[in-house]
Amino acid sequence: MKAFENPDRFRLPSYLSEGPYVLAVKMTLKDDCDDQFGGVQVPRALRGGSNIEISARPETVKVALQRTASSSTLDQALWAAIRNRTSAMSFPRYQRFINTLLVDKGGFDKVVQKVDHELRSLDVHVEEKQRPLGVFGPHAYGVLKLATQAFLTLECGATIREHDAFGERDDLFTAEHEEMRNDQEGITARDLEKRLRSYLRTSDGQPVALPYLKRIVRAFISLKKDEVAKPETSPFSEGILGHRFTAPSMLELIWSYWLEEGMLVQTINAIALRFQNRRSSPHDPLGELEFDPLRPLNNLLWGYIQDEHNRLTVSRRAYEYQHHYGLVLQGKAVSGMAPADTRSKFIEAFHNLLYRTSMFYREDRDTTVIADAFPLLNALREVHLILAEGAHNQFGDLTWTARGEMLINQWMLARPEMREFLRGRYMVPYQEGWMGAVDCMKKLQGWSDTSITHFHELAVTGERILLSIRYGDWVDINNIEEQAKNWARSCKPEIQRYLHGYQAVTGVDLAAESTEAQDGMGRLTQPSKLLQRRLVAQRSASLGRRHGGMRAIGTPTTSAMEELPPVRPAQKYLADK
Repeated sequence: MKAFENPDRFRLPSYLSEGPYVLAVKMTLKDDCDDQFGGVQVPRALRGGSNIEISARPETVKVALQRTASSSTLDQALWAAIRNRTSAMSFPRYQRFINTLLVDKGGFDKVVQKVDHELRSLDVHVEEKQRPLGVFGPHAYGVLKLATQAFLTLECGATIREHDAFGERDDLFTAEHEEMRNDQEGITARDLEKRLRSYLRTSDGQPVALPYLKRIVRAFISLKKDEVAKPETSPFSEGILGHRFTAPSMLELIWSYWLEEGMLVQTINAIALRFQNRRSSPHDPLGELEFDPLRPLNNLLWGYIQDEHNRLTVSRRAYEYQHHYGLVLQGKAVSGMAPADTRSKFIEAFHNLLYRTSMFYREDRDTTVIADAFPLLNALREVHLILAEGAHNQFGDLTWTARGEMLINQWMLARPEMREFLRGRYMVPYQEGWMGAVDCMKKLQGWSDTSITHFHELAVTGERILLSIRYGDWVDINNIEEQAKNWARSCKPEIQRYLHGYQAVTGVDLAAESTEAQDGMGRLTQPSKLLQRRLVAQRSASLGRRHGGMRAIGTPTTSAMEELPPVRPAQKYLADK
């Protein structure tokens, strides 16, 4: 084999055949190098060698492709804050709050101290006197209602916390999940809180607030600059409501919409009718429902019914669903509605956003493709503008009130007295304690057989998605592709679960390839109409099974729809006011 002298590197010739070879190496000093090193004579040349084996079988070369990276943006902290606050206002934490406040000894004093601390941090004067919790009598429901308002007040706002209202550490923040969502190892709640403050910080003298809200405030014609930074002292003062500007509630009405479609309110209405000894149908399945007067739920239901004039009606909520999202309820209680304003383009824009997001996920999974997020950015901007149009009039108060009322409904349905009758199915892994009662009621009344679990997931994930769109500053002309890319990756669990839940509830796959026929049949159709169609199909199939076994062989069949009694729409309320 030929020897090589003083090369930097060399390659074996390609014409070598298989077999053993002797590799000889000779190293020589350059002519201009000194052969003396430390007074010792260095040889001018060194020789060495080795036996090598040439094989014609090439070794396997492993190649790894990775997903395209994205740069971090400050608004990622806002998505984390939305997840943190929506988790903080979930039913399990609400139930624990109520039990600690109204049941556990000493819990009331802890909450009073917490409220006192929060109000003092906002420069609100608080009296030093504290009254211990006493016997409620017929006003127990009023106390529960007030405690619900306190819970929402303590947990709202754009912030990230690791503790509950009593100062105890909670599972609101999971570092492992946030590491995967933000593609950053070792991230902590404190790190995200710092990023959130940087995102909310301003240099023009305005209070710390969301960029979207600061953009709105700057456009107010009648507002002076010094009134923006002025602390709020009274709801009757001039200027803006400082707390709504600096600490938005992080509540979205779509949460109430999907739980209303899931029959939460109808369930408690049916129970309230039976409690008053009123029959809801000729064959009332709740005829044996009785609550003894020795336990608290009896008194709470009495207060709930007595307070009916102070609660939102179905028509009030239905009008606001149309004002916010253009979503229409079906049923006798909401027939003949004439809204002054509706978001007719919301369903199209929102479902288009979900479709484009699913397309982005498919491209993003393909490591040979660089996914384009600019169509996603444009779709986000479109939905953001539509949501902003509906953020007027009852936007602030009705959403808050509806959330409080439905949390109370859930709490009463989760009571042991209620579960003695409406047990649900023990082997079904419900996420929250009230769900079994709703599914049981739907079974008794012959309503939709789709589990409340899917409606609950649509409510929770839909709220997070829309909050991230509503309060993100998506109209900024300087927005870049990275922001849409980070949004899609950070919200992927919510979007994928919403897509699955929507298909489970309505039968429409929003992630499927879009066609004109498909758009007309499902994608652009009101969800309530799709639910009504599925209810009709469910009852038709049930009637067909009931009569099919009794038909003699060879006799003609009768159309199931001809014998089907008048179908009650999926959203028909049992008590039409």
